[in-house]
Formats: sequence, C-alpha cells, structure tokens
Amino acid sequence: MPSTMASSMLPRLLLPSAVRPALRPVPAIARSARALAVSSSRAFSATALRRDDAAAAATAATGPDEASFAPADATPIKKLTREQHRLLDEILRVDQAGEIGANFIYKGQMAVLGRDPKVGPLLHHMWEQEVVHLDKFNALIPQWRARPSLLYPVWEAAGYAVGVGSALLGKEAAMACTEAVETVIGSHYNDQIRALLQLLDVPGSENLERRDEIERLVETLQKFRDDELEHLHTAMEHDAGKAPMHGVFTAVVQGGCKLAIEVAKKL
Repeated sequence: MPSTMASSMLPRLLLPSAVRPALRPVPAIARSARALAVSSSRAFSATALRRDDAAAAATAATGPDEASFAPADATPIKKLTREQHRLLDEILRVDQAGEIGANFIYKGQMAVLGRDPKVGPLLHHMWEQEVVHLDKFNALIPQWRARPSLLYPVWEAAGYAVGVGSALLGKEAAMACTEAVETVIGSHYNDQIRALLQLLDVPGSENLERRDEIERLVETLQKFRDDELEHLHTAMEHDAGKAPMHGVFTAVVQGGCKLAIEVAKKL
C-alpha cells in the first residue's frame, strides 16, 4: 500500500509549480467564474447609473423639449404678402427721396438767406430736422431691404434749384415754398400712415411678420409728419402769404412735389 501511494503521488511531485494551479478542483474554478460574473454585473450597473445621471443633468440644464409645451392651437407667424412688401418698399423709397429733396431745398435757401437775422435761424432749425429725417430713412432702407430711388442726383439738383430760386424771390417766397412743400408732405405722410394702420388691422395681423417694426415705422412717420406740419405753421407765421403771386407760386411748387412723389414710387 505505501508503495502504491508513493507511485501515485510521484507524477504530482514531478510537475512544475507553474502547471499545478491548472489542476485545481472543478468547484474552485466555478467559484471564480461566479465571482467574475458578479463583478461584471456590478460594473455594468454602475456604468448605466452614471449614464442616467448624465442624462438627468442634461435635461436639467437645457430644460424639457419646448415643443412638448407648445400650445396645440398656437397661431403661426403670418408672412408679409408680396403686395405688403411692395407697399413698405414704396413708402421707404419715396420718403427717402423726399427728404433728399427737402435737405437740398433748405441748403439752397440757406445759401441765399442764411445770414438773414430773422429768416436764417428759422431755415437752419427746419433744415436740422430734415437731416434727422433723412438719416432715419437712410437706416431704414437697408433694414427693410428696400430699393432706394434711382434718381438720387435728380432730387438733389431739383431741391437745390427750388431752394435757391425761391430764396432769390425774397424771404416771403422762401416761406411760401416751405408752406407749399409741407402741405403736400403732411398729407402724403397721413396717406402712408393710414395704409400701414390698415395693414396692421387685417384679420390675423396679430401674428404678422415684423409687426413690431411696422408699428415703430408708423410712429416714425407720425413724428416726422408733425415736424413737417410745424414747418408749415412756421412758414405761415412768417409772411408766406405775402409772397408775390402767392397762389400761383404755391400751386406750381405743390404740383412739382406731387409729380416727384409719383416718379419716386416707380424710380
């Protein structure tokens, strides 16, 4: 018996130590496998938990999907029609052209009467207001992508000629020129304001595209109209009615202004 046991143990004793672990009993290997599975499961659960935490943090930072809170009956923005775009384009082009002409009328009058102690300061004050008007329309034209008038040099030359010509006829004629021009322009601004208010009053206009900007444009036109009417009253208070051939002179100037408006609508 001892010899038999010694012979059975001999192979194990002769095996290298590196090979001996491979001969562990099967139950020990099973326990190691179970331990590895448990460890892997815990690692997977920890990774999933970190992902859930990250998603929750992202939701808290950005907020829930806005579309989920959008009212089901929300009214979409109503786009401006081609005709409405045309109206806005025309208004801005005509008004810019008119302010160019007005600036050069006063420039011409100042060239002749600028040193007059009575009329000079009046002309200068009115000219300063026209400069503000022109600056505003120069800013609005690109803002609305409106097409400016193609006759820019014509309005400059015509305005300067009217300004110098009226001033050469005397102080009263210069004031009569202002009276005639501002009478037409005041009425013209009123027509534009009514057209824009009608645009803002059509059904569904509560959500009209660029509505706030159109409302601000109406306010601008109202302010400029009031400035022009102030010029009209100033002219009448300073002897515009005493100009030679007052009726004929003002009718000619008014006719020229109305013609210029119609031309500027197209060109």
